Amino acid sequence: MPIIEFSHVSKIYGRGQSAVRAMDDVSFSICEGEFCVLLGASGAGKTTLLNLLGGMDAVTSGTIEFDGKYVSSMTERQLTEYRRHDVGFVFQFYNLIPNLTALENVEIAAMLCDDPIPAEDALKWVGMTERAGNFPAQLSGGEQQRVAIARALAKNPRMLLCDEPTGALDYITGKAVLKMLHELGRSRKTTVLMITHNSAIAPMADRILRIQSGKIISDEVNDNPEKADEIEW
Repeated sequence: MPIIEFSHVSKIYGRGQSAVRAMDDVSFSICEGEFCVLLGASGAGKTTLLNLLGGMDAVTSGTIEFDGKYVSSMTERQLTEYRRHDVGFVFQFYNLIPNLTALENVEIAAMLCDDPIPAEDALKWVGMTERAGNFPAQLSGGEQQRVAIARALAKNPRMLLCDEPTGALDYITGKAVLKMLHELGRSRKTTVLMITHNSAIAPMADRILRIQSGKIISDEVNDNPEKADEIEW
C-alpha cells in the first residue's frame, strides 16, 4: 500500500521566457518502510522533489499525497504540523547549532514534537552516547552527521528525507552512515528517501527512481537489496 503518491506533479520557477520547469509531470508511488534512492545528475530535479514532498515548496500543478493527506493543498499551519511530526530531514551539511552540545542539538528537535524519542536514545542508536557532551566543533564530519541523523530521528518521523547525506564524508564514514540509515529504516519501518548522484549506492535500495531534466525516466523495484557493507564505489 503506497504511503507516498505523486500524481502529475510539475514545478515551475519564474515566468515567461525565464521560467524553469524543475519538475515535469512526475508520477510515482512509494510504499511504507521502503528505502528509496533518487538518482540523477546535478540540476536534474532531485532536491526540488524532496522539497515538494517535505512541504518546503509548493507544486505548480498536480498532487502530492502522504498517508492519505494531500500535502499539495495543505495550509501553512497544516504544513508546519506535517513537517514537525511526519518528516525528518538529513542534509549534506549538518546544520548543527555550534554553541549547543550534541545532546542539546537533538533535544531541541525532540521538544518540537508530541511523541518524541528521548534524545539520549536517539544518540545511542547512532553510536554517539559517549560524545553527547561535545560541541559540533569537537566532532568529526561523520560524528556531526550522526548527530544530525539522531536529531531527525528524535522527532519520531514516519519519513526521512536525506539530501546527499554522505556527500561530505569519506568512504569509510559514508558507508557507516548508509548502513545506519538502512538499518534504522528497517527496524522502525521508516520510509527513507535519499538523494545521491552516486549510482553505486542504488543496489542497497528497495526502489530506485532515476530523474533527468525534471522527469522520472525509470522507476525500478529491487527485490533483493544489498547490504550497505557490500556496496563499493
